[in-house]
Amino acid sequence: MPAPRRQFDSRLLEGSIVRSLVLLALPMMGTNILQVAYQLVDAFWVGRLGAAAVAAVSLTMPVMFVLVAAGMGFAIAGTTLIAQYTGARDHEMVDHVAAQTLLTIVAVGVVFGMLGVVVTPWLLHLMGVTPEVFGNALSFLRVIFIALPFTFLYAMAQSLMRGVGEVKAPLYIVATTVVLNFFLDPILIFGRFGLPALGVMGAAVATLIAQAIAAGVALWLLFGGRYGIHVRWRDFRPDFAFVKRAFLLGYPASIEQSARGIGMTVMTFLIVSFGTVVMASFGVATNVINVVVIPAMGFSMATSTLVGQNIGAGNVQRAEETARLSALVTFVALSVVGVLCYFLATPIVRFFVPESPPVIAEGARVIRIVSWSFGFVGLQFALMGVLRAAGEMLAVMTTGLISQWALQLPIAYLLSKHTGLGADGLWWALPVSNIATAFIAGGLFLWGPWRTRKLTGRPSLAAQQEAVEEQAQM
Repeated sequence: MPAPRRQFDSRLLEGSIVRSLVLLALPMMGTNILQVAYQLVDAFWVGRLGAAAVAAVSLTMPVMFVLVAAGMGFAIAGTTLIAQYTGARDHEMVDHVAAQTLLTIVAVGVVFGMLGVVVTPWLLHLMGVTPEVFGNALSFLRVIFIALPFTFLYAMAQSLMRGVGEVKAPLYIVATTVVLNFFLDPILIFGRFGLPALGVMGAAVATLIAQAIAAGVALWLLFGGRYGIHVRWRDFRPDFAFVKRAFLLGYPASIEQSARGIGMTVMTFLIVSFGTVVMASFGVATNVINVVVIPAMGFSMATSTLVGQNIGAGNVQRAEETARLSALVTFVALSVVGVLCYFLATPIVRFFVPESPPVIAEGARVIRIVSWSFGFVGLQFALMGVLRAAGEMLAVMTTGLISQWALQLPIAYLLSKHTGLGADGLWWALPVSNIATAFIAGGLFLWGPWRTRKLTGRPSLAAQQEAVEEQAQM
């Protein structure tokens, strides 16, 4: 007998906002830490293979980000809709949104995965990857592309659970799979228990196995109906009217995230031109930055859930109070983290690449240049979460495009190629764009129309019901 559907958590719509934020944000931070741990575990073991291996993994990150981002617009749209329908207490539409977004994201993952396997060699040649890095990067990327449907499926399932306020289940799932990944990495990278040494590709195979397990468990939970969502096989019958609606809501997010990924790829072109040491240093520093912005990501996700549910429930004042409090907390918290990273930059980088003094020195320099702007990263994350929760995807997209393409990339190119800063010019472009983006997000929050947005109509199900009635009358 299937488990009974759990009722929606009413604590998110009433009482202390601080309590609600903490209730959601802490498990989300834990989940995000563990998700970044995939990269950190890979970086830890791959770092034992040398700078060329680290560079191979580092330059694949922007490439993967482009295709993942293009598909994850549906996840953002799904989260927004789920949160607002949860606030409106519409169980039927919550289930419908969940099934249709899962179906769509898997289809997108299959298409993108196949495309990625085919274009990877051409893309690496286009990037001018050196021969010592090319082979490892090619094998690593192809395996990661094969894993893409599983990655998409679990990311979507996690987003759906987050939309209804369930944050512990994803934490437990990721914790289990990260532990599995930690033990699989050395076995597959270096060869243990009779298995061949796969080198850099072994890290990708370990991630593939862990992601597949995570996706399977998450799907099993959603079919069980334990967490406010209960999908059934009949819910997966394609509803093209809903897919169109989700596309119209999510495509700005896909464009924004893809543009960021393409921007990262262009940034990688610039970084590669400075050599393997700079590329490896950027990879290590990126892993560190990904960890320290986790509080911002956690509060941003918690803010999106709370704001979305309160907008769906018609409580705009509480939504605005949530946004202001989250922005303040993330700004202060990440400012403190930035100070710590500035003074601990060298030992942090040495942990990941203990045998490469040039990489340690350059990686520490990257962290010191970027760390003082971490508070503004937290501010923009929180406010962007508010806009996404309200469905203001075009505003978020425009802000992201300006930040990446009008500020960060032009500044990075000018400072690195046309001044005496060299590679340091690349790093200084990051805090400048972070601060500017925070101010833009603040303006959109203060004077934008997000307070009037509500997405809890039922066009898809209504259209289906009308069709049934028309058939019955014939």
